[in-house]
Amino acid sequence: MESTERLEHLRQWTRQQLGWPDIELTPASVDASFRRYFRVQQGDVSYILMDAPPDKEDCRSFIHVSELLLGLGLHVPEILARNVEQGFLLLSDLGSRLYLDELNENTVDRLYGDALGALAALQSCDPDNSSLPLYNRELLLFEMSLFRDWLIGTHLNIRLDQSQQQDLQKSCELLAENALQQAVVCVHRDFHSRNLMVSAYHNPGILDYQDAVIGPVTYDLVSLLRDCYISWPRQRVEDWAMGYFELAQQTGIFRQNLVNEQQFLKWFDWMGVQRHLKAAGIFSRLKHRDGKPGYLDDIPRTLGYVADVCSRYNELSDLGSLTETVLSKI
Repeated sequence: MESTERLEHLRQWTRQQLGWPDIELTPASVDASFRRYFRVQQGDVSYILMDAPPDKEDCRSFIHVSELLLGLGLHVPEILARNVEQGFLLLSDLGSRLYLDELNENTVDRLYGDALGALAALQSCDPDNSSLPLYNRELLLFEMSLFRDWLIGTHLNIRLDQSQQQDLQKSCELLAENALQQAVVCVHRDFHSRNLMVSAYHNPGILDYQDAVIGPVTYDLVSLLRDCYISWPRQRVEDWAMGYFELAQQTGIFRQNLVNEQQFLKWFDWMGVQRHLKAAGIFSRLKHRDGKPGYLDDIPRTLGYVADVCSRYNELSDLGSLTETVLSKI
């Protein structure tokens, strides 16, 4: 269905759901996927429409995870109406105050405190009863391959020699093994400042969780604290991470996986490397496959995290050297 025709179908469906004679669709956010979000408003009443073309996106995963998170008491959009066949959802509106726009020295401790509380609630979910897919070795390695294929190969046109390819593969295997050693919890997979909304009550509002999985305990934590879109001093980040480590111990998140601070910090550091390699590859893919170049400016910050962590672990020194070379070409 062509975009203009699809939008008209969305307007008609929305009129039927709300009983409003006139529907004006205002873009509500820019998404890195094929989903689109629109805001519709009359007076002080507003709703969000999700347009998820069924040939490209499956909105059933969004529905399932929404119900799971609502059941945990988290502040996520309520699904007020749905047409799964068309890929249309009518959602409650969590507002337009992104964490990214409101994080500063005066607000960060409060906003991150709220976000870490929400993360603890998410991780309290019993992974065995979540019906979420597993974040397995195959997926972890595939995500890191995006760094090689889309950033190094497609965007920078760098051809790795056999030795470099072997070193990169070895590093990726180490990073995947680190992830698989960790306690497993429910993982949002994009728990960062562009998907968290500042809310007047029950802060934060949480968005973009449809790709949730069962996976490593540090994944969402490093997504938040070593955010691809905003950075903080390393010592401050580690202090926040260790504060969460204590909270996770107290609330039983680790379950049977007892771990000390040093091991947890290594999990956190190395998990960030895996995620940031993936993110740098995705940012390049968005430019070259999807015609969305706006994320390229975030690659230096994202790979800066990788270079910093690799400089502190001998096992990742080869990956650190490659990352420095890539950064010099950007």
